[in-house]
Amino acid sequence: MKRFVLLVLALVSGVLICGQNSSATAYPTPEQSVFDTGRTAYGFFPSPPELTEESVLATLQGIGEHGDVILIQQALPWADFLDSMDGVSGAIQDQRNMTVLAGQNRLEVIFVIDPLNGLDRSQFGPLPPQLAGGNFGMPGIRTAFKNYALRLAREFHPRYLGLASEINTYADAHPDDFQNYVSLYREVYAAVKAESPGTQVFVTFQWDDLNNAIPFDPTGGERYQTKWEQIEVFEPYLDVWAISSYPFVAFDRAADIPPDYYTPLLTRTDKLLAVAEGGVNSRAIDQFKGTPQDQVDYLNAIHTQLGERLAFWIYLILNDIDGEAYRDFLAQHGMQSNADTILWFTAVGLRELDGRPKPALQVWDTFHNAR
Repeated sequence: MKRFVLLVLALVSGVLICGQNSSATAYPTPEQSVFDTGRTAYGFFPSPPELTEESVLATLQGIGEHGDVILIQQALPWADFLDSMDGVSGAIQDQRNMTVLAGQNRLEVIFVIDPLNGLDRSQFGPLPPQLAGGNFGMPGIRTAFKNYALRLAREFHPRYLGLASEINTYADAHPDDFQNYVSLYREVYAAVKAESPGTQVFVTFQWDDLNNAIPFDPTGGERYQTKWEQIEVFEPYLDVWAISSYPFVAFDRAADIPPDYYTPLLTRTDKLLAVAEGGVNSRAIDQFKGTPQDQVDYLNAIHTQLGERLAFWIYLILNDIDGEAYRDFLAQHGMQSNADTILWFTAVGLRELDGRPKPALQVWDTFHNAR
């Protein structure tokens, strides 16, 4: 089965905001950054329930009421950065606009670079013709990746910058090229630190896969025998250990998540931890089960097992999404083969499509407000 994640939704938000043509030369910041408080920063992807500008704005307002941060993760704009880190880029303008809107809602921003297909991480995202068929060993791939990372570092000086998402799933599919990625990560890590010393650099890992918990995964090994080597190969150049987790692919009920499912992270590293994305559905979709109680149990599992060590906790989406509209959007933009996968995440939100809160939202707010 193809591995998947809904991070493509952040790209949709960027496309919508791009139409505003904001000059976006200053980024509002709070008087005190949440990252300086020593508390966990709570947040979501800025993915709207409907594909309208109004829905984007309402989503950011809602996130501002229930969180501290948004996580922006667009597909890597390869062609814009093949020659230089200083070129004109619509992707950078999108992120400027989104950053301004975030600041207007008292939200800070975490950035993650996404070179891979957000709904099938065994593949690259769309590549321009001159990079077609490339891998992480190709000079053009490496140059564009590094230039883009440095542009983000120079433009935004983000507190947190991820250099790929769920990279262990790519490692499973392409173990030889994974070594090329590791060398690229180390090179870019050093360059980003030189450009923006305060930026904390990381890459995210898909925990359910890393932990061999997905029963239908043909690359999996013995259940709960964690593939630590796929994380530790990045040390000492990981500033935070960040995971994603969608346990509805591994368990029929979130109540079945073992009480020590996430806790091995606590003793494997003394660094800060983060949940960079995750969630469960509040209703059954296809072969995956889900209830409102599953969302509550999932939040409690993360909080109980990892809460005190989390630098930030990103729940995937605040509201459920119009899955049919998103599927059509993906199909129109050349992702027909992955378009149906988006439907698996339509009920992950902590609020209904129309904004009505689900029981898990009160649990989330309790954690967020008690810091």
